Amino acid sequence: MIRILSGASFAAVFAAQPKLLNSVRARQLHSTYDVAVVGAGIHPTLSFVLLEKEKELSLHQSGHNSGVIHSGIYYTPGSLKARLCVRGATLAYEYCEKKGLPYKKCGKLIVAVEQEEIPRLQALYERGLKNNVRDLSIVDAKGIREREPYCRGIMALDSPYTGIVDWRLVALTYGKDFEEAGGKVVTEFEVNDILMVKESPAGSTEGMKYPIAVRDKKGNEVRCRYVLTCGGLYSDRLSQISGCSREPRIVPFRGDYLVLKPEKHYLVKGNIYPVPDPRFPFLGVHFTPRMDGSVWLGPNAVLAFKREGYRVYDFNARDFVDALSFRGLQKLVMKNITYGIGEMYRGIFIGAQVKILKKYIPEISISDVLRGPAGVRAQALDRDGNLVDDFVFDGGVGDVGSRVLHVRNAPSPAATSSLAIAEMISDEVEKRFSL
Repeated sequence: MIRILSGASFAAVFAAQPKLLNSVRARQLHSTYDVAVVGAGIHPTLSFVLLEKEKELSLHQSGHNSGVIHSGIYYTPGSLKARLCVRGATLAYEYCEKKGLPYKKCGKLIVAVEQEEIPRLQALYERGLKNNVRDLSIVDAKGIREREPYCRGIMALDSPYTGIVDWRLVALTYGKDFEEAGGKVVTEFEVNDILMVKESPAGSTEGMKYPIAVRDKKGNEVRCRYVLTCGGLYSDRLSQISGCSREPRIVPFRGDYLVLKPEKHYLVKGNIYPVPDPRFPFLGVHFTPRMDGSVWLGPNAVLAFKREGYRVYDFNARDFVDALSFRGLQKLVMKNITYGIGEMYRGIFIGAQVKILKKYIPEISISDVLRGPAGVRAQALDRDGNLVDDFVFDGGVGDVGSRVLHVRNAPSPAATSSLAIAEMISDEVEKRFSL
């Protein structure tokens, strides 16, 4: 259950804190470390190990997201999302420049197609200004056509600072930075226990300096002083096995995309998004150009029957029962039953999805699209059925809980925010653990 942070690897700490790299001791793999990161990190004079479930880094949320560098428009002013996204976008562009990673500032239009959407669009503009989002402006129908010749709308919010990048490539580069700084990456290590031990490791002369044992399903063990987890789809379970609270709970939602056929790519230049409807829990379908030249359309949002279930028929009994038995999900479903049925219908029938897309680009037809990839969102829910909107970081009490810091909720825009999150986590780890 080890995962890169939702959106990007916590190896971003190195890029966010270059001053920390100079005095890191490079070490070979051994059984004791100062900090075990169920996700990644670095600090002067301390040894760090990154534990990853899969054979490679960034195979799940980091490798299945939309690839957008968000500018920070949507988020509540003063929230962690707002502050970290705005700073993170700046850091992301700077990092890509420094590392020579390709990206495009292709911009984004949030388009109103109905008069009733205009007040919400104007409210978004005001929110973006409060969040210090760069270069925002309101454009009319003519302005929309100047930026997106095939898009139709009556008014739009123009965000030229929004961009696209291959976030998996970025996350893998973070990983290289981690190893070059002296960190150790251990793959195929699926954590299933975090506990306090009573004896020092065999042959150790350091006594109980490393009192926490992190164990995997194969019986392998890493000893450490502290643990930082960023488990994405498994963050609640990681918290539970360390003796901390399991809430907020993670419920997996799959998003299925359509893709434009190559001969129709000319229809979309940049990101085109709808005006969010506060009655519904998710954003709605949008047009997303990719670094490889493809254009993704969507996604919908439906309950996944497996936490890593990217296909319609992927199923895991534990994940399924875990989700459906949670009262928070039951309440969410009852509050949004019509919306949920619509999302499932659009996931099955392409024509229903295309009908929505045509509101923005009338030239699109069902013959222009194909079924595309899917991603799974680790959505945190409280017991009242409310989506946990902001980033959540917490620890616990007791012998183990007091030595653990959990990243509990880091959905979009976590990739954009990754370097800013890394700065915050680095400071928090120093303060919490007196390092």
